[in-house]
Amino acid sequence: MQVVILAAGQGKRMHSDLPKVLHPLAGRPLLAHVLGTARAAGASEICVVYGHGGERVREALAQEAGVAWVKQEPQLGTGHAVQQALPLLAEDSLVLVLYGDVPLTAPDTLTRLIVAAAGSKLAILTVEMEHPFGYGRIVRDAVGRVVRIVEEKDASPAERAIREINTGIMAVPARHLRRWLGRLRNHNAQGEYYLTDIVALAVEDGVPVETAQPRHVWETLGVNSKAQLADLERIAQRETAHRLLEDGVTLLDPARFDVRGELVCGRDVEIDVNCVFEGRVELGDNVRVGAHCVLRSVKVGAGTRIEPFSLLQDSEVGTACQIGPFSRLRPGAMLAEEVHIGNFVEVKNSRIAARSKANHLSYVGDATVGSDVNIGAGTITCNYDGANKHRTVIEDNVHIGSDTQLVAPVTVGRGSTTGAGATVSKDIPPGTLMYTKAETVIRSDWKRPVKAPKK
Repeated sequence: MQVVILAAGQGKRMHSDLPKVLHPLAGRPLLAHVLGTARAAGASEICVVYGHGGERVREALAQEAGVAWVKQEPQLGTGHAVQQALPLLAEDSLVLVLYGDVPLTAPDTLTRLIVAAAGSKLAILTVEMEHPFGYGRIVRDAVGRVVRIVEEKDASPAERAIREINTGIMAVPARHLRRWLGRLRNHNAQGEYYLTDIVALAVEDGVPVETAQPRHVWETLGVNSKAQLADLERIAQRETAHRLLEDGVTLLDPARFDVRGELVCGRDVEIDVNCVFEGRVELGDNVRVGAHCVLRSVKVGAGTRIEPFSLLQDSEVGTACQIGPFSRLRPGAMLAEEVHIGNFVEVKNSRIAARSKANHLSYVGDATVGSDVNIGAGTITCNYDGANKHRTVIEDNVHIGSDTQLVAPVTVGRGSTTGAGATVSKDIPPGTLMYTKAETVIRSDWKRPVKAPKK
């Protein structure tokens, strides 16, 4: 089976410089969803017909392997678009036509369509809509056979009353497709070559026209405006939430939950409201994620609690850790088991070993922290000299006093302690105490300033 994806539309109603098929749905471009569905349905080869903003489309999806790109210029309708792909289609193949702005079609729906096309038939995906305005109508004869498709602008009042509509998705043998595309004419209100006109040509040639239907109407909905995109986003998130609930994940409110990538959960995971998951996120057994958290490309070990308003990105968290509230893990943060990262603590490009803690108002950047370390409130690693980053090493069982500045490159030896307010710019030997001595001055003759009277 070969797949042709039509993705040349400009998308004027999106009111955006971004090509329509690149607008994100659940964190991925619309076209990426369609490519994934095509592969899941068993496509051997995929051809994307692109047009407006084409080079941007190709660049954005350059990582998609096994895709042939064909440019449609000018854009003269869907029939003309498929014609551009004809040189790439094998004569004996079945061709599945999809659309780059219809992202939610299920693979099993396409499988039913493919089965309906068996025996060199033309199969089209149809659906009944309560309000079918704007869609091409399926016209059947007295015994229910499909005889043609009529577009909204060309339909009579009786035809516009038909509720069964054409989704545009179809499966057709390449040898028929090649013959019919050459017979298309643009004698219609749009002056375009409609792919749907091949239905009437199939009837004329005595080729059976079969139909298949999706489980849900929303599988066939396309995106032509930001409002429609927002509607499909909520549908996609609802379906993701439903799948997670079926798998045993506890979502405290499925309607306030967003996955913009891939979320993999173990057993007994609980997720509070308004959490966002981007990229690939893995949550181990018994993980708890508090409200209003954002996790981007993160792996979280079993039994870890992430308190509200925390942001974790490109990081790995071990088992039984406690993160937050209001914590930030930046790229390269690697936490071992039972690590505590508390409120308003930021960790970047650092490894923190087992049972170490930074509970309040600290910055740990470009650091290697041993096990059983306590980092006091207000501590910062001064890792940047204005041009280069330098590393701080804190060995096992170290106690860092509050408000300590660690000026990298520096090593704090095993079992040592720094006093509150210390500035550490030299290596500290193991098992020692380091503090910064400051003179304390008390003046009895000092008076607090008062505000000058207004003139």
